[in-house]
Amino acid sequence: MGKRRRVAERRRTGPAVVGGMIAVVVGGAGVGAYALYGGGAAAEDNKATTAAAHKKAVKTGPLSAAEVATTAQTFLTTWQQGRLPQAAAATNDPAAATALLTGYAKDAHIQGLTLTPGAPQGAKVPFTVKGTVSYQGVSKPLTYSSAFTVVRRAEDGKPYVDWHANVVHPDLADGDTLVTGESGTPPVKALDRAGGEITEAKYPSLGSVLDGLREKYGKKAGGKAGIELRVVRGKESKAKKLSDKTVLELSKGTPGTVKTTLSPRMQAAAEAQVAKRARASVVVVRPSTGEILAVANSGHGFNTALQGSLAPGSTMKIVTSSLLIDKGLASSEKQHPCPKYFTYGGWKFQNDDEFEIKNGSFKASFARSCNTAFISQAPKLDDDDLTRQAQQVFGLSMNNWAIGVPSFDGAVPVQSAAQKAASLIGQGGVRMNPLNMASVAATVQSGSFHQPYLVSPEVDGRSLAHASRSLSPSTLSQLRELMRYTAAAGTAAEAMSGLGPDYGAKTGSAEVDGQEKPNGWFTAYKGDLAAAGVVQAGGHGGDTAGPIVASLLRMG
Repeated sequence: MGKRRRVAERRRTGPAVVGGMIAVVVGGAGVGAYALYGGGAAAEDNKATTAAAHKKAVKTGPLSAAEVATTAQTFLTTWQQGRLPQAAAATNDPAAATALLTGYAKDAHIQGLTLTPGAPQGAKVPFTVKGTVSYQGVSKPLTYSSAFTVVRRAEDGKPYVDWHANVVHPDLADGDTLVTGESGTPPVKALDRAGGEITEAKYPSLGSVLDGLREKYGKKAGGKAGIELRVVRGKESKAKKLSDKTVLELSKGTPGTVKTTLSPRMQAAAEAQVAKRARASVVVVRPSTGEILAVANSGHGFNTALQGSLAPGSTMKIVTSSLLIDKGLASSEKQHPCPKYFTYGGWKFQNDDEFEIKNGSFKASFARSCNTAFISQAPKLDDDDLTRQAQQVFGLSMNNWAIGVPSFDGAVPVQSAAQKAASLIGQGGVRMNPLNMASVAATVQSGSFHQPYLVSPEVDGRSLAHASRSLSPSTLSQLRELMRYTAAAGTAAEAMSGLGPDYGAKTGSAEVDGQEKPNGWFTAYKGDLAAAGVVQAGGHGGDTAGPIVASLLRMG
């Protein structure tokens, strides 16, 4: 009996000594099961301690100068040495970086790189690129500047190059590539209406226009392609209607010739005017024909004048006024409400400085740009009324303009409730550019829509867009009176001083989220000239875009 008891005791205590590991594993499993059902405080404490230790190990906060310098050196050195996987690993998007850096050597045929960093500006590191582009026995040196920003990755706290395509070359947008080879299209020699050659050196605003002309007319104009390094646009850039861009010409092709409608005198003046203000754009057209006489932007990258998509603010009231007059909801000389506030669709709208006009006419409201005079009519309009008016009378928002280069034709979507009301004063979903608003003024001046164009349709037999109807004589007469009165005694009077009596204008200010000052708009006509301009973040249109537009109209 005693012997059996000693054996049993040995059996009970033996595994605890001999099988200590087993006891730990079993204990762990038991704790795990318990934790699953709501217990395991000790295990949870261990997890919290481990997580806290891991979190403490991850660096946060601003990058040190040493981190920026080391990351920049690693990236630039490995790229220069052709160790592309290592260079890509120094970025926060290794897959995209590998693809573009590989194409840089393989498709762009850029060799013998020397990458020289400049002095970092905080986390931003400028650098210069020197190399040679070689293709089919033809070589040419390549030099340019670029930059990248070093960022701390949240997951591990390590510094990496913030990857975007423009790190490789400043003309690249994400999704674009660099390619060297026979140019996709032959070069073109663009001429102004007087037969003079148009060059980017002479007219800095026209770089993107020349790219667009080449893309559309290079093959049709009879030229022969050369060899070049060029930016080939990706999906996102094509959606924005950006054209391929020549970076370096290795051998010249034989250009074809394309004549445009641009006036050398007007274009030079437009360039000089927009240069006086940051982010300014302007377009001048001839109302009787639709010919584009000038296109200029103070920023020489994206062509806001032709391709911009901005809320036009109160210049849109020209289109809205034509609709209200057509429907009998307003008349130039008749009394029209202009209260301080008007609520519609849950939004409370107000006028600039909360002004009101008591017992005033619609003409007075238009000239002073009373928002509530237009918003107050929203309950009487169908959701698609403004869209149909813009399309049928002014030729807008149908994506069918064929001006000869890429352009945006305006957008006036069907909207309801508060957004419908906002659209009546050029906010909401309404989007325009100076080309569109110059065309609106031109339609009022000429009495009917003529699609603007930069290259005559006779050059390639293309069809121009048409509006399905014109304004009635009564509506047209009142609309001209509204714009004439605004130019003479309203918000446009200062800019348009001395240009009357055969003139008309409308100012606009468009609020932009996160922007301290609104975009300033101005559109006007004088004789057989119409123009529109915008100064982004400039403030009131009469003070900013107005002088630009008026100075060009004085040349008529």
